[in-house]
Amino acid sequence: MTRWRVVDQFRKRKPATGHKSLANDPQSRTDSIEALPDPNAVDLNAVWEAEWQTNLLNAAMDNLRRRIDPQKFQIFDFYVNKGWPLEKVSKRFKVSTDLIYQIKHRMTETIRTEVNRLEKEMT
Repeated sequence: MTRWRVVDQFRKRKPATGHKSLANDPQSRTDSIEALPDPNAVDLNAVWEAEWQTNLLNAAMDNLRRRIDPQKFQIFDFYVNKGWPLEKVSKRFKVSTDLIYQIKHRMTETIRTEVNRLEKEMT
């Protein structure tokens, strides 16, 4: 979905046409202070990259949610995403702490693999 939106944005842009040179026009000159980049400006590339990574992670999580045992996914979600303490998750789901660590490790690796697969698919 993200890839389609990016492609649509490029498609909407009009091709660059020849521009007049304004180098000799005194009214078109910019003051030196205005030519400096604003240090407080938002880095759009960083924002774009963060949104891209978040979208990839969410897509990978959605794909895995459909394929993995719901209880294991819920244990992972409560422990990792919601930040519940290990003991609370263990009591709530009546599982050992070792199993919670094992689920976390396996899910993390599976999510990493899915994110890599989605990145390759998008490029």
